Amino acid sequence: MLSVVIPSYNEENLIKNTAGTLKKVLTRADIDYELVFVNDGSSDNTQQRIEDLSDNDPKIRFVCFSRNFGKEAAIFAGLAAAKGECVAVMDCDLQHPPATLVEMYGEWRKGYEVVEGVKRSRGEESGAHRFSAGTFYRLMSKATGMDMSRASDFKLLDRKAVDALLSFPEYHVFFRALSSLVGFKKTSVDFDVAERTEGESKWSTASLIKYALNNIVEYSAFPLHIVTWAGVFTLIVSVFLGIETLVRYFLGNSAEGFTTVILLQLFTGSIIMIGIGILGFYLSKVYDEVKRRPRYIISKMN
Repeated sequence: MLSVVIPSYNEENLIKNTAGTLKKVLTRADIDYELVFVNDGSSDNTQQRIEDLSDNDPKIRFVCFSRNFGKEAAIFAGLAAAKGECVAVMDCDLQHPPATLVEMYGEWRKGYEVVEGVKRSRGEESGAHRFSAGTFYRLMSKATGMDMSRASDFKLLDRKAVDALLSFPEYHVFFRALSSLVGFKKTSVDFDVAERTEGESKWSTASLIKYALNNIVEYSAFPLHIVTWAGVFTLIVSVFLGIETLVRYFLGNSAEGFTTVILLQLFTGSIIMIGIGILGFYLSKVYDEVKRRPRYIISKMN
């Protein structure tokens, strides 16, 4: 059986269409399935729409959070609730094409254990959003050492890969990175991002930047290396300035001191404060992990 995990946040106008479309596509492909909607603390009628469908169709199940915990938590809650031999994750807005899901299932039947949905195109986006998304994935690729330039949450995983993901104990999780980290026999399927039929994306440029910073810090020590290299650069500059100052002094042509001292203090002070800020960011993540709080709290499920 194929379990399809569908994180949902304020998607009341999409729930019925999404369930109907997936049901039609998977039934036509003769795939035994279940749909697992995860309501991530929606403030609209998303939960009621899901329950109405679930009451009339045993193949539709749900997990409802007590509040909004974020998409990553919703994905992992869905993975934990899924009963299928393989589990797919896709967006509720159908920007991940259901027809591609059938192709991914076919790859799983061939023996692949992780089937990545790879974006052939990103669809319609604003220039700012496209730039911030591109920058994010370039930074993540550099920081994690994995090519994430066309990565997405659209994946199909064998039960072994799902169990491996659920064994990761950390509080902060990043599904796209961890699903690459677990290994297993892997392949990919290209897809074009479809247009939303209702509503707007919940990802603003600001939220994407925050998301990027959190995940880069959580999955790489790269920012700490930046601090180290900034310190090396500052040392090199200081050596050259020191040599220049001594030469001028012995030649009797010393530079004016006040302006130079102020500029040096501003420069080194900025480097120090940025370094302290990066260290503080890492420390806050460690603090979150050692508290061992649950990733999410479920108010109801079926």
